[in-house]
Amino acid sequence: MIELGSRERTQAPPAHIVWESLADPWRRGGRRWLELRSDEVEPRILRAVEPELVVWSSLWPERPGDEIRFDIRPAQNGCSLRWTLSTPGEAPEQAVLGDLRHRLNFLINAQLRFSFGQ
Repeated sequence: MIELGSRERTQAPPAHIVWESLADPWRRGGRRWLELRSDEVEPRILRAVEPELVVWSSLWPERPGDEIRFDIRPAQNGCSLRWTLSTPGEAPEQAVLGDLRHRLNFLINAQLRFSFGQ
């Protein structure tokens, strides 16, 4: 797999709460934070190890082989969450890659973060 982008930030909740939100973003009674665009599809969970790892399938139908990995580790006052976008094939054009990175960063470091009141 070729790494296309990655970013790590802290989240206020403990690791197990962030893991739950990533492992089942649509669970009954959970926070609604993953709002997909019309050109995105619901991710499948490819791997999950509670409370430290969740791997999603691609959000983008035109890039079905891409994976999004979430590494979660305890940190002072919450946890540290790193997303990593990778592909088994070729990297997209720079403009497309920038859009993919921006979208993931928005979903994780804005939408998910705001759902926890940060």
